[in-house]
Amino acid sequence: MTAHSDDDLHRILTTTRVIAVVGVSPNPVRPSFFVARYLGLRGYRVIPVNPGQAGTVLLGETVYSDLGAIPKDIPVDMVDIFRRPDAVPAIVDEAMAVLPRLRTIWMQIGVSHPQAAARAAAAGISVVENRCPKIEYQRLFGELRMGGFATGVISSRL
Repeated sequence: MTAHSDDDLHRILTTTRVIAVVGVSPNPVRPSFFVARYLGLRGYRVIPVNPGQAGTVLLGETVYSDLGAIPKDIPVDMVDIFRRPDAVPAIVDEAMAVLPRLRTIWMQIGVSHPQAAARAAAAGISVVENRCPKIEYQRLFGELRMGGFATGVISSRL
């Protein structure tokens, strides 16, 4: 599930319009915040999902408690997961059950769950594991600066 060609990733990133970010933090130094912010700045509509922040506004959007709470008129086509691997199966199952336009499940760096990924893939959903859409966007669209190459450091600075 993690072996995607650059063409696959490019296709996913160019056809996606609305991304639900599960586990997003309102703390601007957390990776989930700066990834969500970056994706929003690149033209994606980012729908924040975090039960502890439900009802607040983050990055111009209402925060929802879970994927099922997102209004049906918001056409989510990607779910980006910032949660531990043991939380992935329930998130994937919920996404497949409540998001009719879902095309991609994306698990962040350090997040992988082969069984949940296989279920989603069997349903025709693209699955990306252990990668970051911000990094892949920057790499594929020529935005990755020298500071982002093989430093071993993840920074919240844009």
